[in-house]
Amino acid sequence: MRKIANRIAGLALVLAGTSGMSVAQVRINDPGRVVERQAENRANRKIDQAVDKGFDSLEEGIGNIFKKKDKKAAETPAKTGAQGNAGGSGAQTEGPGNGAAGESAGAKPGKATLKSYSKFDFIPGAKIVAVEDFAQDAVGDFPAKWNTNSSGEVVTIEGTEGKWLMLGPEGVFYPEFVTALPENFTLEFRLATTSEFSFYTGFLRTIIAEVGTPAKEFTNWKWYDGGKKNGVEMGLHPKDAGGSQGIASFNVFGEDGGSLMKNEKSFPAFHVPEHNVVKVSVWRQKTRLRLYVDDFKVWDLPRAFDAARKYNFIAFSNHGYHEQANRYFISDLRLAVGAPDTRSKLVTEGKFSTTGIHFDVNSATIKPESYGTLKEIAAVLTENSTVKVKIIGHTDSDGDDAANLALSKKRSEAVRAALSADFGIDGSRMETDGKGETEPAAANTTPEGKAGNRRVEFVKL
Repeated sequence: MRKIANRIAGLALVLAGTSGMSVAQVRINDPGRVVERQAENRANRKIDQAVDKGFDSLEEGIGNIFKKKDKKAAETPAKTGAQGNAGGSGAQTEGPGNGAAGESAGAKPGKATLKSYSKFDFIPGAKIVAVEDFAQDAVGDFPAKWNTNSSGEVVTIEGTEGKWLMLGPEGVFYPEFVTALPENFTLEFRLATTSEFSFYTGFLRTIIAEVGTPAKEFTNWKWYDGGKKNGVEMGLHPKDAGGSQGIASFNVFGEDGGSLMKNEKSFPAFHVPEHNVVKVSVWRQKTRLRLYVDDFKVWDLPRAFDAARKYNFIAFSNHGYHEQANRYFISDLRLAVGAPDTRSKLVTEGKFSTTGIHFDVNSATIKPESYGTLKEIAAVLTENSTVKVKIIGHTDSDGDDAANLALSKKRSEAVRAALSADFGIDGSRMETDGKGETEPAAANTTPEGKAGNRRVEFVKL
């Protein structure tokens, strides 16, 4: 009886805490929508009663979608051969987009292909400066390199690779290792929600700002506007009331905290029954901002950033229903700086290396999110029709040496085939080779170093 009473009291507090913002979030006042909303709330209460034990133990999850593995087992993962290399490692060392999202992409109806990403023009920054896959954190803990005014913990999601940070309710989540953002950078991460995610839950907001003392001021970036200034805030929600569209919001805050620019639009929903997982890509070029969800370009704004600002802060903020059925998860965060200079480096300097060509785990299958990088390389080869190149695959040091070498060769051959078949580059202009782990570009002692070593190199012949 005490447990039931406590549960009822907890639900009452949740309803009391969210009732004041629900109307603003719904933004629809017709009677039909009110009836729909009440019906959903009633259904949620039924579900809540049925899974009461699930709220007492996160291991059970909601609908058995998100399961946490045994904490001790997660702290001592087994090595998985060569899958960690040339853009495809296991959960412990994988950089975002380089293999870890293979299962996630497959969960969506119809596996994406390079051709399906034909309008995807995102190109990652030239140098990887931060990678966060939560490999160093134990399942059940809040990650050591982050801060929050809420709660959260590292979990695993059944059917996906790697670890995820499950965000708690009503809070700001701040990676303390990001301290400087130049005028050209890219930010990538995977975003997931629970499958029963409610339309009435708030947006997940990605924040890029200039903050005087981030450790003290990060809490200003709560879901409401108080205290925000000198920053860009991008919000994503997986679905609208009908589940057919996602919702994206955008807001730029000035020196006085006032909104300088804002908008809201729909984009293809990422709500599906099995997994709600997407790749989010943010690209800053001086004042210009591009935001992609998978291959869809949500925003392309020429004056989003203030060129005079020294942006030094990235965070995530959320609000809404507090139930376990409505949670956001992030993983595989990757920050890279510098504008790619494919033309100059390949034609003038004779060599170009990229970490922007990604592969499925332990495979030579190229991920469709590599399209922008491949398209840029193909454009250089098309414009310089006499140039011939050698394509060389490289890996990090995880796994078996011989397997890494073989995998790097297969991946260089896959790149050659893609440039020929999908972009019309004559195959006779391209040779292939693989070096495995024998020529590292950085030490294999950090996630950033390993991610930099999983690369494809183009050498002018």
